[in-house]
Amino acid sequence: MNTGRHILKLNLWIMLGLDAFFVVISFLGAYLIRFEFAIPPNELDRIRVTLPVVLLVKMPTFAFFHLYRGMWRYTSLVDLISVVKAVFTSSSVIIALILLVHRFQGYPRSVFFIDGLLTLIFIGGIRVAIRLYFARGAGVDVFPAIRRWGRGDRKGLLIIGAGDAGEKVLREVRDNPGLKYEAVGFLDDDPRKRGKAIHGVPVLGAVDDIDRLKVDFDEILIAVPSARGDQMRRIVAACERTGKRYRTVPGIGELINGRVSIKAVREVTLEDLIGREEVRLDQEEIAAYLKNKRVLVTGAGGSIGSELVRQICRFHPQALALVDVSELNLFRVEMACQQIFGYVDQAGYLADIRQKGTLERVFRRFLPEVVFHAAAYKHVPIQEMHPWEAVYANVLGTRNVVELSVEFGVERFVLVSTDKAVRPHNVMGATKRVAEMLVECMQDNGRTRLMAVRFGNVVGSSGSAVPIFQEQIARGGPVTVTHPEVTRYFMSIPEAAQLILQAGAMGEGGEIFILDMGKPIRILDLARDLIRLHGYEPDRDIPIQFIGLRPGEKLYEELITEGEGIVATAHEKILVLRGNACDPSHLNQKVDELLKIAATFDAAAIKSKLAEIVPDYTPAP
Repeated sequence: MNTGRHILKLNLWIMLGLDAFFVVISFLGAYLIRFEFAIPPNELDRIRVTLPVVLLVKMPTFAFFHLYRGMWRYTSLVDLISVVKAVFTSSSVIIALILLVHRFQGYPRSVFFIDGLLTLIFIGGIRVAIRLYFARGAGVDVFPAIRRWGRGDRKGLLIIGAGDAGEKVLREVRDNPGLKYEAVGFLDDDPRKRGKAIHGVPVLGAVDDIDRLKVDFDEILIAVPSARGDQMRRIVAACERTGKRYRTVPGIGELINGRVSIKAVREVTLEDLIGREEVRLDQEEIAAYLKNKRVLVTGAGGSIGSELVRQICRFHPQALALVDVSELNLFRVEMACQQIFGYVDQAGYLADIRQKGTLERVFRRFLPEVVFHAAAYKHVPIQEMHPWEAVYANVLGTRNVVELSVEFGVERFVLVSTDKAVRPHNVMGATKRVAEMLVECMQDNGRTRLMAVRFGNVVGSSGSAVPIFQEQIARGGPVTVTHPEVTRYFMSIPEAAQLILQAGAMGEGGEIFILDMGKPIRILDLARDLIRLHGYEPDRDIPIQFIGLRPGEKLYEELITEGEGIVATAHEKILVLRGNACDPSHLNQKVDELLKIAATFDAAAIKSKLAEIVPDYTPAP
């Protein structure tokens, strides 16, 4: 530590010395230029008197404009503007002093203008030179003889995307010699960019020209964070033809405040190939109901719950309660919160939402103002085989959380629902539809705004197809697909969590918000893409096997039922369905009857009762 401080002080003194030297050189040079390198003797006396004044004015002015706070190896346009300000101000002060004291009698006026210009060139130039030394110039090596010894073997990097992200990556590659990369060119489909250059690195052509490039490169970096799924699939296909390693910068949803860094570069994932547009969030609207509020999240350790926790922390809640029945999941989300969001007051609760007494103790201790209910069973075939457990978790658990939210005067309650609740064909969907009905019916029982958010599958969530496919590929296959025509809606975990928060801000109470899931994706195509991402060829290296639909599964999912009365909202990706009026006491009576039947473990009777409560439910044979 002391050594580092000593080096910093040494660098500061060196820079001060260089600046003072160039201030003197500039002043003397101005006189030499003015008098054509033959300075009269009487002017030498004025130089001796004026030069200390020039130093005493300029050096403190440079310090005032923070010319010694920056790191010169990262000199930017902002730093050069500061140099211009400092030089102009100091020269103006010197001219004013000469005018005030001597009325400029005997002083050649042009000297001070030449001095200002030379000072700007020298003071700015030394900083630019340092920047060029460390950055290796704008496309050329400015100091080849000095730097050649430290260059070593650098990998040629081809960057796809000559936009803001590509430019930021190029700058970081140049500013950090330890990365061992040398950018050799860009590819971009915009014809206006072809033949041009970014910091001296040329745009060589379009993505489809990658096979015809005459430059050598070792790796490819895809710097198109806003690429849609079809665009990313085309880019990846082009990269695979080269046989070279390719990676990508994260999608916009993963980037905080639009910061792109080479350190965040990762392998292309299935989420990239599915591709979703950037989520537009009304930050102020979300902050209005989360900032400085006590927020409770059930299922906080799950896929959606943990991402909700991360997104909520960005809005600085007063306190955050993490509720989960799995001690491992609770431990993981607690540790992640402490390490990343240490400024948020958090409390972890190992609790089962099916036990109302335990849950009431959590509410009484924490006193939440906003509740996100993400805890649920989600695996369709397992719930089909154990419908009583689905009833206890998805129906009883939801009723417990809803009733306690109303009892404790929670301001907003958001249920995380599913597209499987639409015309349900399985127990999971039917129980989630009952959970939605509980939210609708309880709306008028207090000041709590109750709402549900309905969406489809989330890539990479627990129980989803993607982790299963990845395990099967790792074992060498086969990859098992239920049916060649089965389709599903997909979105990324961050996108789902962000839209849940946005819907929570929009709700007035009693609504079911439906997230725009885009176009459904064929699971067979998903499996083929994933196999290729692992470097194999489908059906040749890794076989695909069709095993038939599992219990409770449908060929396709729906987000809305015809005639539900769905309408658009102010957000382009969120639709809303106003809840139907219902009798809470009648629904609770039916739920009580369902719970009694669940205690008998009679699967057929449970499904029959669910069909009675949810008329659209058609139990799978």
